[in-house]
Amino acid sequence: MRLGVLDVGSNTVHLLVVDAHPGARPLPAWSHKAELRLAELLDEDGNVGAAGVDRLVATVREALQVAEDKGVEDLLPFATSAVRDAPNGEDVLARVAEETGVTLRVLSGEDEARLTFLAARRWFGWSAGRLLLLDIGGGSLEIAYGLDEDPDAAVSLPLGAGRLTNSDLPGDPPDPEDVRALRRRVRAEIARVVSDFTRYGAPDHVVATSKTFKQLARLAGAARSAEGLYVARGLSRRALEEWVPQLATMSAEKRAELPGVSEGRSRQLLAGALVAEAAMDLLKVDELEVCPWALREGVILRRLDHLPNGEPEGHVA
Repeated sequence: MRLGVLDVGSNTVHLLVVDAHPGARPLPAWSHKAELRLAELLDEDGNVGAAGVDRLVATVREALQVAEDKGVEDLLPFATSAVRDAPNGEDVLARVAEETGVTLRVLSGEDEARLTFLAARRWFGWSAGRLLLLDIGGGSLEIAYGLDEDPDAAVSLPLGAGRLTNSDLPGDPPDPEDVRALRRRVRAEIARVVSDFTRYGAPDHVVATSKTFKQLARLAGAARSAEGLYVARGLSRRALEEWVPQLATMSAEKRAELPGVSEGRSRQLLAGALVAEAAMDLLKVDELEVCPWALREGVILRRLDHLPNGEPEGHVA
């Protein structure tokens, strides 16, 4: 059957269309992406502003048309931290449903961590042993750890690259004191949850998902995305520690000239690098591997797990 996952994230609205069957690997059929950057469209109270809601409605409507054009039988729409944490999130969801017919399921931060962990476990398999997962989105940082498909520990922290850039790094390039203050804040937040993971012992394999980690790995010399999914891509803490001071002195325009860094994400890259560096340091991670699968694949896999006959339960909204 043909499934569509509509991911309303803090940076992008991404429709991923796959051909999927229980027990088989989902095969990507189409990808439709729109840069929305909701995390940067919040007002001082954290609400999604009127312009942001208008753009979200238009973007969801466009994605819905693409899903219909591509023959999607079942659409799985969800939203993450930008909508979840906004005080006016319920109003945003109601307007999207009223104007597009799409009812977005809001995932909790723990849901995000657990579903992303599931995707990483299925990608690397049981031979990877105890997995530690790191995921930096636009609005939050997810960390999960475990031996099975359901992690033993999973947390979500409000340390997304877009959120932190918007709230803590207004300058371009940023003021050095702002960078130091953000570094202190990020490390204090992560330090509060370190014991939730270290008490289980050292992981056998550390993996990371998200565009932030992919871009940082590319800066450190990892293979380009054009070289395929199955090329191993890693990131060392040493390389990251060398890059962070350089990124801190660059404007967004200069960062966009770096290998693998997109113009739309260049402004957020420093905040993401600070979070990545802090997480790797405090969790004693020297090397990690980038996982091609993440939250969207986790949503698909969980849905397939609950469809033993391979029959779709829903329909395109």
